[in-house]
Amino acid sequence: MLSTRSAIFFVMTLSLCLLATVRADTGQYLILSAQYGNERNHIDVTARLKDLASRDVRFKLDYRTFGDPAPGQAKSLRIYARGPHGREQMFEYSDNTIIDGAQFIGWGSGQWGGPNDRWSGNWNGGGDVGQFLILSAQYGNRQRHIDVTNRLKQLAATNQQYRVDYRTFGDPAPGQAKSLRIYARGPNGREKMFEYRDNTIIDGAQFRGWGSGQWGGPNDRWSGRWDPH
Repeated sequence: MLSTRSAIFFVMTLSLCLLATVRADTGQYLILSAQYGNERNHIDVTARLKDLASRDVRFKLDYRTFGDPAPGQAKSLRIYARGPHGREQMFEYSDNTIIDGAQFIGWGSGQWGGPNDRWSGNWNGGGDVGQFLILSAQYGNRQRHIDVTNRLKQLAATNQQYRVDYRTFGDPAPGQAKSLRIYARGPNGREKMFEYRDNTIIDGAQFRGWGSGQWGGPNDRWSGRWDPH
């Protein structure tokens, strides 16, 4: 009886371990490289991250884990990965934040990008080189709309493409037609508006800094017009 119970316990434990591994290795993004530091001083930590990933699906980022390539300066871990759309996407994690590997293919198994899956070498991400710099994002209609810039930035950090849904942003105008409007500055310096109705797809590739969150700064402000010139 004891050996039977032991065998059942072993099988159940093994099944849970295998299930955890499967869940951790079924993400959408294939890791190409991991870099730690800042734009001027950063080091390749891909091998070290792979070692950590083999033990934990989630862990808290700490500069002592990777070393300190830029003493006294702000640093972050940037994971560069290829998404289901084929484009490079960058994921950024500041010190003391939690990294969840569930969104990455092969996170725990170490089956990351091969010789033909290489990082572009661009600190700001190969998928973040669009022509338009985002100034603001507003959701609703002309009479009633709300600022959703920060919420959109969160979504952009995890997806190159996103389907607009009023439930994501809230409903500033119940029962009325609504849309998401992204106001951006183009290469000619002029403000341009991009409009997306509910259930349409946003492709962030045309926006500079889409995934990195490096959008318009203090001097890059939206004009405040729902219908820009």
